[in-house]
Amino acid sequence: MSYLGRLKDLISDFVRGKGPYEESVNEFIKELQKELIKADVNLKLVIELTKNIKEQALKSEPPPGILRREWFVKIVYDNLVKFFGGEVVDVLPKKIPWTMMLVGIQGSGKTTTAGKLAYYYKKLGYKPCLITTDTYRPAAYDQLKQIAERLKVPFYGEKDSDNPVEIGVRGLSKAINEGCSLVIIDTAGRHGYGEEERLLIEMEELAKALKPDEIMLVIDAYIGQKAYDIARRFHEKTPVGSIFVTKLDGTAKGGGALSAVAATGARIKFIGDGEKLEDIEPFNPKKFVARLLGLGDLETLLEKFKALEESEEVQKRLEKAILTGKLTLRDVYAQIKSLKRLGPLRKVLQMIPGFSMPIPVDDEKLRISEKNMEKWLHIMDSMTYEELDHPTIIDKSRINRIARGAGVSSNDVKELLQYYETLVKMIKTLRSKKDILKRFGLKDVSLEQ
Repeated sequence: MSYLGRLKDLISDFVRGKGPYEESVNEFIKELQKELIKADVNLKLVIELTKNIKEQALKSEPPPGILRREWFVKIVYDNLVKFFGGEVVDVLPKKIPWTMMLVGIQGSGKTTTAGKLAYYYKKLGYKPCLITTDTYRPAAYDQLKQIAERLKVPFYGEKDSDNPVEIGVRGLSKAINEGCSLVIIDTAGRHGYGEEERLLIEMEELAKALKPDEIMLVIDAYIGQKAYDIARRFHEKTPVGSIFVTKLDGTAKGGGALSAVAATGARIKFIGDGEKLEDIEPFNPKKFVARLLGLGDLETLLEKFKALEESEEVQKRLEKAILTGKLTLRDVYAQIKSLKRLGPLRKVLQMIPGFSMPIPVDDEKLRISEKNMEKWLHIMDSMTYEELDHPTIIDKSRINRIARGAGVSSNDVKELLQYYETLVKMIKTLRSKKDILKRFGLKDVSLEQ
């Protein structure tokens, strides 16, 4: 990625730096601001982001086992992930057939994007169909038809018609009759910048007639922070469900476009970083930021971050179990998944802030062998949601069914359930201690009586 490319060097230099911590933080913040501004990120967003990073870096203390400079990288990482949208958008259709209508201003790359989406979903096993309703750009029909032929997917368009709504209605009906599971509709984008109102009106007419399941706004990364106004207007005035940011490979303004879109609250679903149909990927803010910061080159540090995140997740689950007195097999699943990285359950419990009580269970009963870890995870993968949430319903017939599904013996399933019962007893014992309830700021009425 050409944009924000120097962030890797900044992070690497910071981690290896030997000067005073506060001085290093201030220097990093200055350089980060320069890089973000170069990437055409909105100045107000830059100031807000760097202010948050600096405050957290100077006021927060790292957890045990994490150096302060490493903790700073985690702070930068978390803030940038949030800055670029936070959560990953589910890219799978919620039903079949699923209709996507692409909208955007002229030059944003909608037609190529339609082809990329068809390529992507065909690889996942869907049967996509491409429809063009663009009656203003003469080459649009031929371009999309050629893409459809290359991908060997159905295509519909009417070269001589000047009514996009009628074309769309006929095309959608034909696609559904042909058994297409995903219908991708390319629309006109003849209007220039500043004329989005006319485009919105035309788009609304199509949307009203076609009733698409998803309206995807296609935005060109070259426009940088101008993407904010375009995305905001579409997002506020029309039911835009997702965003596709194109041409990220050829501009230094990509970071500006992505952050601008994210700032509107619209969800970035895909990014395109090349002209080929295969140059498409679901937008994952965490992976995107990890690449920007070069965390792939700092594997040891990344492992620490992963361990920290898993530790926090398991701690939260255990805290909730102690507070409520309820433990599910989902909690056990999370705990077992984390054991390889975090160590024994006793160690995780003692990592909970303020927890200093002795664990009322022998180490031997809490110990899980490497072999059993994998086996028990397979067993829980074979359970229904109801069984995971309410293990007490698991009777003999369910045990036999689960064992068959996991390819293990019934005794293996019983062994897992015995481990679960051990944890339940431990939680009840801990919960009966007034000290632990006090630590969480609660009172157990039954204990007071």
